[in-house]
Amino acid sequence: MENFEIKAKVWLGEEYDAITRAEVQRLITSDRKELEECFYKDLEFGTGGLRGIMGVGTNRMNIYTVSMATQGLCNYLKQCYNKEEKIKVAIAYDSRINSPLFASKAAEVFASNGIMVYLFSSLRPTPELSFAIRELGCKSGIVITASHNPKEYNGYKAYWYDGAQIVAPHDENIIDEVRKITSFSQVKSKFEKANIIGIDKEIDTAYRKKVKSLVLSPEAIKSQKNLGIVYTSLHGTGITHIPDLLREVGFTNVTLIQSQSIPDGNFPTVESPNPEEAKALALAIEKAEETNADIVLGTDPDADRVGIAVRDLKGKMVLLNGNQAATVLVYYLLTKWKENGKLTGKEFVCKTIVTTELITEIAKHFNVKLYNTLTGFKYIAEVIRNLEGKEKFIGGGEESYGYLIDDFVRDKDAITSSVILCEVAAWAKDKGSSFYKELLSIYMQFGFYKESLLSLTKKGKNGVAEIVEMMENLRSNPPKTLVGFKVVKMADYENNTMFDFTTNTRLNIDLPKSNVLQFFLSDGSNFTARPSGTEPKIKFYFGLKELIKSPDDFEIANEKLNQKSILIQQELNLV
Repeated sequence: MENFEIKAKVWLGEEYDAITRAEVQRLITSDRKELEECFYKDLEFGTGGLRGIMGVGTNRMNIYTVSMATQGLCNYLKQCYNKEEKIKVAIAYDSRINSPLFASKAAEVFASNGIMVYLFSSLRPTPELSFAIRELGCKSGIVITASHNPKEYNGYKAYWYDGAQIVAPHDENIIDEVRKITSFSQVKSKFEKANIIGIDKEIDTAYRKKVKSLVLSPEAIKSQKNLGIVYTSLHGTGITHIPDLLREVGFTNVTLIQSQSIPDGNFPTVESPNPEEAKALALAIEKAEETNADIVLGTDPDADRVGIAVRDLKGKMVLLNGNQAATVLVYYLLTKWKENGKLTGKEFVCKTIVTTELITEIAKHFNVKLYNTLTGFKYIAEVIRNLEGKEKFIGGGEESYGYLIDDFVRDKDAITSSVILCEVAAWAKDKGSSFYKELLSIYMQFGFYKESLLSLTKKGKNGVAEIVEMMENLRSNPPKTLVGFKVVKMADYENNTMFDFTTNTRLNIDLPKSNVLQFFLSDGSNFTARPSGTEPKIKFYFGLKELIKSPDDFEIANEKLNQKSILIQQELNLV
C-alpha cells in the first residue's frame, strides 16, 4: 500500500467517530484520487497557520486535525512555560461552518492539559482575539477561521503571548510537536469545566474603548457626521463591532447591507467572501449608488481585511486596491501626527516587501522610519515587538487589504481600519476635498505608483509540484530583460541574497528566509513571485511608476502602466 492508504486505514480505528470511519471507508473503496488528496500529507502551519478544506483526513480540517494540532500546541506551551502556575489561552471563531465546533474541541483539549481557556461565547473578529490575548495576559491563543477563503475551507490561526501570529522559531517548534501526535489517541480528553471560561462583553467594551481613542479628527467627524457610509460584513464577524463603533464615534448615516449582515458560513450572497474581489462588494456599491453614499466598506469573515470604494472625480463609485487605501491611510496618520506635534523621531511605519513603495516615499517626506518585512502580518508584528519601548508604531499594512493602527492589536485589524478610513473620508470632505482627491494629490506629489497582482491557482498534489517548478525555473533562469528594460537585480529571500547583475555581485538580505523572488528592472519597475503559504496559489506582484502633474494625467498614465503590466506578464508566459 502507498503511504496515504496506510494513513487512511489508521482513521478506521475506534478512536474515530462512526461518520468519519464510514467516509474514510467509502474513499478507500470507491474514490482513490480523493483519498490521496485527503491523506497524502498533513496540514502544516504556513503564513496564516493551519488552513484547509473541511473533510476527513490528515490533509483536511476536521475535529481530529484541530485536536491533534492543539495537543501539539499544548505540549509546546508546557515546554516554554513549565514554571507557570497556570497557563492561559484565548479562543475566538468566525461564522464559518464548523467554526464553533472546532473552537469548542480546541478548548476541551487545552482544558484537558490543565490550561485555562478564555472562550468567546459567540463569533468575534480576529483582531479582537489578538487584543484579548494581551488584555487577559494569555500565553497563546487561536482563532478558528479561514479568513477570506471559499466556504469549503476552515482554518486555525495560532497566536503568541503578544497577540501576534506565531513566527520562528516557535512556528517550526510547534509543527515538530504536532508531528509527534501521530494518533488521535494521544490527544488528552478529560477536562474540568472550570478550566473553560466564557468571555464576551467585557472584552468588547475594552477593545472598543481602544479603537475610539485613535480618532484624530473628532471635529471633522462632528462636522461631517452625515457622511454617507455603506457597510457589509459579508456574512462574517465585522457585524459585531463596526456598525456600533461608527455610530459611537459620531457617524449618523450608516447603511448596512441587511442580506449580508447575518453570519452564515455558506456565504449565500457572494461567490467568495473576499473584499479583494469586486464581486464581493457589488451589493454594497449598488446600495451606495442608490443612497449617494461617500464610502463603501466590506470586511472578510474574520474581519482582519477591509475593502473600500469611494467616488472618483466623475462621481462614480470605484474600488480602491489595498495599496491605494494603505497609502492614503498612512499619509493621513503622518499628517495628523505632525500637525499635533507628536512626531519625535522615534516613530515608525511598517509594510511588506510587496506593498507599494509609495509608502516608503511618504515616510521619507515626514522623516519617519519605515521598516520592510516579508509578506505576512506576523512579520510586521514581530518588528513592533522587537522595537517595543524603543520606537513607537504609528501604522502600516500590506497590499492584501490588511492594515493596523497603533499596537494594542498585533494583527490586521479591519474593525479599527474601517473606523479610521471613514474618519479620513470625513476629514477630506470637511476641507473641500475627498478620499479620491487626496489619493491623486499624493500621486502628484510623490509619483503615481501602480501595483497589480496576478494570482494563479494550482490545485491538488500536481499543483503543488507545478508551483515548485515555476519557482525553480525563475531562480535558476531569471529573465534578462522585460518590456525592453534590463533586469538589474534579483532578491532571493530563500537564500537571503541580492544579486546585482550589472556588477555581478551579491549582498546579504537581513530578513527571515522565505521562498520569495523579487526582480528589479532598470526603469525602477519590479515584480515579485511568491507561493502562498496557506492556499494552492502562486502570486505575482507587479510594481510600476509614472510621474503625473495633474489629475488629468492620471487616466493616461494608468492605462500606460496597465499595458506595461500585461506585456510583462506575457513575456513571463504567465498569461
